[in-house]
Order: sequence, then structure tokens, then C-alpha cells
Amino acid sequence: MQSGTAREIVLSGILIALGIVLPPVFHAFGAGSAFSPMHIPVLIAGFSLKLPFAIMTGFITPVLSSFITGMPPLFPVLPYMVFELSAYSAAACMLHRVTGKNIYVSLIISMMVGRIIAGIIVWLLVIFFNVKMPGPFAFICGSITGAIPGIIAQLAIIPGIVASLKKSKVI
Repeated sequence: MQSGTAREIVLSGILIALGIVLPPVFHAFGAGSAFSPMHIPVLIAGFSLKLPFAIMTGFITPVLSSFITGMPPLFPVLPYMVFELSAYSAAACMLHRVTGKNIYVSLIISMMVGRIIAGIIVWLLVIFFNVKMPGPFAFICGSITGAIPGIIAQLAIIPGIVASLKKSKVI
């Protein structure tokens, strides 16, 4: 195993663990949905891991969290969160690590991409499984307005965390 691969595996594991531990802490204070704490380590994964590891971190985090903590619920939330978080990390990785876009631009676009993907999955759940959820546009709007504190927090802390990881040569 190459040392780069070992680093990617270890960092993926740490970020997945954070993605499992943070939501119950935030939910204990009634701030889980508003702050989207699982999104933070997944977005950091996009900025700090190679694409396959970033995507897998976005995929595995909500699945393990669902089985370990019951959050997110298996259905209908887990299916769209798996795709949403995978899209966050993939977009962040491709925009920032691959194309070199500014971290803020990459972060904002990644947040938009993830929410659009989640909206598409919600639309598919409504059509194919007759799930009682808002339509994709209403879902996307709600996921933005309901998470404004989280969006602000992510824009405030993720660039600093990524800069610190780069400075300390973790990434």
C-alpha cells in the first residue's frame, strides 16, 4: 500500500467518524437540521482527499450514521443524503483540487450541486415510490432556507480548516 493511499484511508476514516459524531451533538441542542453538521466533514473530504476517497466518504458517512445513530432515517432521507453528500465531496474535489478554483467559489458551487442532486433524488422518490415530500424545487428552496445558519457556518469554518490542514501538511 502506498503511503498516499494510507493517508487517504486514515483521513477518510477520521472524517467519516466526525460525520457520525457531530450530528447527535448538534441535535442534542436542537441545532442539527439548521447547521447540517454531517456536511462539514464531508465537504472537508472534498477539499482534502482524492476524488474516489472523497466520494466514498460522502457516501459512507450517512449510511454508517443511519445504522449507528438512526440519523438520517433509512427512508426517505438516507437515499437523497447519500447522493447529496457524495455530490458535495465530488464537486469540492473537482473544483478545488483538480481545477484549482478558489475555496469559497468551490464551496458555494459544491453546496449548490449537492442540493440540486438531492432535489433530483427527491423527485425520483416522489415519482417512483410515491413518497410524500415536497417537489424538487420546493425541497431545494427549503434545504437552503432551513440551513442558512449551517451554510454561514460552513463558509466561515471550512476554508480555515482546509488552510490549517494544508499548512500542517495533512493535505
